[in-house]
Amino acid sequence: MRTTKERRAFLKETAAAATLALSGPAFAKASANEQVRIAVIGVRGRGRGLATGFAGLKESVVTHICDVDRSQIAAAVKGVAERQKTEPKAETDLRRLIDDKSIDAVAIATPDHWHAPATIWACQAGKHVYVEKPASHNVWEGRKMVEAARKHDRVVQLGTQSRSAPGYLEMIETLRAGKIGKVHMAKAWNSQLRRDIGRKADSGVPDGVDYDLWLGPAPARPFNVNRFHSTWHWNWDYGTGDMGNDGVHDLDIARWGLGARSPSVVAGMGTKLFFQDDQEIPDTQIITFTFPETKQVLVFEQRIWSPYVQEGNENGVAFYGTEGYIIAGRAGWRLIMRDNKEEKVPTRKFSDVPHFVNFLECVKSSGKRPNADIEEGHLSSTLAHLGNIVARTGRQLTWDGATETIRGDTEAGALLRRSYRKPFELSGAV
Repeated sequence: MRTTKERRAFLKETAAAATLALSGPAFAKASANEQVRIAVIGVRGRGRGLATGFAGLKESVVTHICDVDRSQIAAAVKGVAERQKTEPKAETDLRRLIDDKSIDAVAIATPDHWHAPATIWACQAGKHVYVEKPASHNVWEGRKMVEAARKHDRVVQLGTQSRSAPGYLEMIETLRAGKIGKVHMAKAWNSQLRRDIGRKADSGVPDGVDYDLWLGPAPARPFNVNRFHSTWHWNWDYGTGDMGNDGVHDLDIARWGLGARSPSVVAGMGTKLFFQDDQEIPDTQIITFTFPETKQVLVFEQRIWSPYVQEGNENGVAFYGTEGYIIAGRAGWRLIMRDNKEEKVPTRKFSDVPHFVNFLECVKSSGKRPNADIEEGHLSSTLAHLGNIVARTGRQLTWDGATETIRGDTEAGALLRRSYRKPFELSGAV
């Protein structure tokens, strides 16, 4: 077990920057005295938070705001200007930003189906990337994101902020130190009340929206408000449901805490019972992941119809060991030992800021990978994708983590990637 001094050093080092050095050439980097110039792509909801977050840091300046919906741009520009005292330029086509050599990095908060194309193109153009979760829309393109980051020596950070949060870092260190003994199981849950979105007819495209660009690689379909702002999450063409939306945060923490990489068997159920609307995604999922190399199990539970929290957390994670267990959420974590007595642990305020700072420090560094490096983000996002494939097929999957293929099930295997609409194709080469 580490000493207190060693533990503090670990936390300081991990929170400040990533701990793994890149092999091969060093990253291209901004000077340590320069601000990283960032363009934010997709500024409704989470994207606006990224824009104001980076604008509020001395290490970065938001130079551009981009959204295919012009109605979203003015408020985002204003929010950034209030934080950094300079007004960013407005853009509607991300491809022009990717071609702009004055931009060092992009922050991507588009719908899920745009995460991989935007990330890969940005890497190819020499830009670093902060991309929101899940990493990808499907497993195949997630691996291509990793390959692009490595080939072009770019920093690519997934927006799973818990990887940089002091409270979670302390919790992980407690697990690593063996405080609760051998950890056999983790449970992650997404328990919250979503809304019934009803049923809507197709309609005309709203003024100021470049709908063809919004669709991007997805199939051409008429515009429908139930497949657009926010509600795109619940459609397979664009989203990954709440397992990929909120659930991936907790899946990532659970896999991180277990120290596991890829499961061998994925099983469970997913169904739509409570929302009789246009949503295609299950409102209830229970998925189990078995990790043979560590003899551990991860259980994921999703109930997006529940008006209450579980174990004190709307979204949370539990770790069960031979000597005790831990329950964690963004409000903090609890440590309960074998005698059922709870031990006091520090309470840390959760914030996005350490994750933003970690990304910027890695961009300015020579050879540092971020705390939520795209490889880790891809592995955790893959859990969400596999859980969704179980729900869609109704079958147990045998997963080969080395080749990232499903054994003996051609139908399920076909869901590991998608077809890409021209001219938004992703090829095998990155």
